[in-house]
Amino acid sequence: MEEIDSHKTEKPLNIIFRLILFAISYFFIVGIFQFIGFLVSNVDLNNLDALKTTEQHLIISLFDFVGNFLLLWLFMKYVDKEKFIKLGFSIQNKIKEIILGILLGVLIMGLGFLTLLMLNEISFYEFNYNFKEIMYSILVYIIVAFVEEAIFRGYILRNLMMSSNSHLALVISSILFALAHGFNPNMDWFSYLDLFLAGILLGISYVYTRNLWFPIALHFSWNFFQTLLGFNVSGQDFYSLIEFKIEEKNILNGGDFGFEGSIFSILIQVLLIVVIFLYYERIKSKKLQN
Repeated sequence: MEEIDSHKTEKPLNIIFRLILFAISYFFIVGIFQFIGFLVSNVDLNNLDALKTTEQHLIISLFDFVGNFLLLWLFMKYVDKEKFIKLGFSIQNKIKEIILGILLGVLIMGLGFLTLLMLNEISFYEFNYNFKEIMYSILVYIIVAFVEEAIFRGYILRNLMMSSNSHLALVISSILFALAHGFNPNMDWFSYLDLFLAGILLGISYVYTRNLWFPIALHFSWNFFQTLLGFNVSGQDFYSLIEFKIEEKNILNGGDFGFEGSIFSILIQVLLIVVIFLYYERIKSKKLQN
């Protein structure tokens, strides 16, 4: 396990001030780039809730990516006074984690889809193959995974761990992660619970490794294969390779929120959180014994 900055501690008030400053800067810097993205993609600014094409999502995501990484670079250089890579981007010996993250996303969504089919919660009715849409979707979800993991795990969780217990920091960052999706369509209390657990799942390996590649890979794969198999992603409707009908919207199939609104998503995430926690605790205890 990596232990980057494990020795570094700061006063809680310093961290709180830094994160507040980060949040304020986010709305100005990232907000400007997102606004430009809306203009370039010809989104109707008077009706932002209208469905957007995958190409529009990609253009907006690209501007969002530039804005977020500019913000992170500025804060790491001038506020945190650390190298940018210390957000968790060291790639050395991380290929296995990337592959594992991608495979987990495929496995979870594939099993979820098949389970709901067998339970007659959903019914398949057509394939909707479009190579360009698939390529656009891959790019969109790669960007989303990089941006959200760099912000919530790489910066927010990393900073919180400098002033508090690592697992408390994980809980706080996961609450913020769930709240950040509050403007997504079709949100309810169950959706918030699922997104909170997603924050725990994506962040728990970072607590032990200070590295982002596994959560980035899992985040990308989870979202991409969720939409490819016909589900909404966190309440949002995107292009899908497979189209299905939901017989009756409920917490088994997730309804309009997607698979993430399903009880199966909750159970899978809890199981993975426990497995990952036990795995890293076992490694930690072995290191202490040696």
